Amino acid sequence: MKISSQDCQNLDRALSLEWLETNGRGGFSSGTVAGANTRRYHALLLTARMPPSERFVLVNQVEEWLDLDGQSFPLSTNCYPGAVHPSGYQFCTGFTVDPWPTWTFECRNTTVQREIFTVHGRDLVIVRWKLLGKKKQRAILRVRPKLSGRDYHATHHENGRLLTESSIEAGTVTWQLYSDLPPVQAFHSGEYRQAPEWYRQVEFPVEQQRGLDHREDWWSPGEFTFSLTPGSTETLTFTSEAFDGLDLPALTKRERARRTRLTQAAPTADPLAGALWRAADAYLSERGHQQTVIAGYPWFTDWGRDTFISLPGLCLVTGQLEVAWQIIAAFAGHISEGMIPNRFPDAGERPEYNTIDASLWFIHAINRYFAASQDDARVRGTAWPAIKQILDGYRRGTRYGIRMDKDGLITGGIPGAQLTWMDAKIGDWVVTPRHGKPVEIQALWVHALDVGETLARLFGEASYADQCQADRQRAVATFQQRFWYEQGSYLYDVIDGPEGNDASLRPNQLYAIALGNDLVPRDRAQHILRLVKEQLVTPLGLRTLSPDDPRYHPRYEGGVLERDSAYHQGTVWPFLLGPLVTAWIKSFGRNAKSRTEARRFLNGLEAHLSEGCLGQVSEIVDAEAPHHPCGCFAQAWSVAEPLRALHEDLGNPGKPSTIRQRQVSTSPVAPKTSRSTKALKKPVTKARSTRQTT
Repeated sequence: MKISSQDCQNLDRALSLEWLETNGRGGFSSGTVAGANTRRYHALLLTARMPPSERFVLVNQVEEWLDLDGQSFPLSTNCYPGAVHPSGYQFCTGFTVDPWPTWTFECRNTTVQREIFTVHGRDLVIVRWKLLGKKKQRAILRVRPKLSGRDYHATHHENGRLLTESSIEAGTVTWQLYSDLPPVQAFHSGEYRQAPEWYRQVEFPVEQQRGLDHREDWWSPGEFTFSLTPGSTETLTFTSEAFDGLDLPALTKRERARRTRLTQAAPTADPLAGALWRAADAYLSERGHQQTVIAGYPWFTDWGRDTFISLPGLCLVTGQLEVAWQIIAAFAGHISEGMIPNRFPDAGERPEYNTIDASLWFIHAINRYFAASQDDARVRGTAWPAIKQILDGYRRGTRYGIRMDKDGLITGGIPGAQLTWMDAKIGDWVVTPRHGKPVEIQALWVHALDVGETLARLFGEASYADQCQADRQRAVATFQQRFWYEQGSYLYDVIDGPEGNDASLRPNQLYAIALGNDLVPRDRAQHILRLVKEQLVTPLGLRTLSPDDPRYHPRYEGGVLERDSAYHQGTVWPFLLGPLVTAWIKSFGRNAKSRTEARRFLNGLEAHLSEGCLGQVSEIVDAEAPHHPCGCFAQAWSVAEPLRALHEDLGNPGKPSTIRQRQVSTSPVAPKTSRSTKALKKPVTKARSTRQTT
């Protein structure tokens, strides 16, 4: 993952390439290869006061100048209205993200290296500079920190409330920017002089493109000076933690060793699997005394739907079973009226329950955890009661009209609510309401009843198992009778909606194939997949709507109205590659030809890892070439689902997962036998949340 000098010195290209460092507490550092902050979310020290929520930008950037024999060379870059200053990108000769973001600069035959990295589990960021080469030379590096102290969704402007005093001690400077924020400490190996200045009208081009407030003011309290000599390393560490001192060599050694272990554990046979494995580490975060999943960077925290779609790829494939359990247990403690939360707000602790599918994905994740761990005690004691609360809550009926209809299928939706993963909403307008009986919800419900029956029999609750079995049989029979759209030879996207049945050609029907064995006969499944491949598949994911549909949007661009109108009306989502691969293998078999064809669907991700946010997969991309990355520059399920599919569907088949020696069915069509002895099935993922873009 190396960026050439040609790309580093091409401003447009260097501004389009981003880097991300996360700390496992919801905080992160990010920026561009050029050095300029192009988003309000780019920052050096961005911390979560109540991990992973209540995020604040404390240190936005540092401005660096290298002094050589009376001549000054910039190493940093910033955008202002109509101007770029300084222009350090012009001296950048290389960039890599391995093991962390590292730049190399050439200034009059003098080579300087800059490194930026976070330390896992700590709210701090370390910046290091080295003078490379062996010849005797000396350079002076001047560094100005740029501070704000604001909510990470906001912008900051010059004001009289900012506290400008500094506490200066040997090797340490402390700033208390605002009285309600933690102080910022800077540990340094140079000299510091107080010289406050405001830097006004810093411009964020990406925010401007998105139709949002795109300028802000930064306060700089003073300047650090470092004397660079070959072989030595100068450091500047920013933290919101309270320290009397820092053992930087130990912190650096520990962090390097952690990343080395992660790399060594990653798969090597398939380079894409290895890259996604390493990328997955960014999304696991603390929440209280347990773990959670960050849905995406830079603006999402943890969401129920995203968490449980991503959990198999992020945790189970990577062998982090204890982390997986902590995530399951954390959400199990918040079940209300048969629903898990879909979102924990950025501020405050009152969860939001506003999705029809997150609770069903929760059951799916427990299924996968149990198959991987054989953890009877935990599942029986915590997860099984939670599953029953959800199944019974959906049977009785819960919020937003979500309930099991008399035909056995799940219906839901009220005016003004967006309950499925296609959840864009602009004011009171729900762009894709999908009220009624969405196709993927039925697949999830049938699968959840399958899990319920199996666990009930395993735990000796025969009557509950019989109830799940009967409900499942009724739901399957109704699905097979009602969901086939004869005119188009594919599945309806929604039936029994306010305006009848919706025959929009969308990727949601993939879950009816991927999550079960008996909802769609093999011949129909193969026909659906060929049609999806023809109309929806792109090199980076699946379109959310057929290009033949008059509502189709080829680009995700413009202001909030334009972007949200396109969000699920054509825009491509990489995470859908996961269910596509699973459905393909289920329908065409695990033979070499089928696996080769399915692997080709993921080929485009390899190049994508070197575009946008380096080493990560973006939330969405444009529906038409060149498929420009959009939305969050790093998304959990965009990484997790392809990784899961590579492991479960395209890896060595080996032996299927079992529970108490009972075989997992892998045939595309389930046999016509009693369901009482089957094991929890190997699943796939799907979904999105009831959220608006930021």
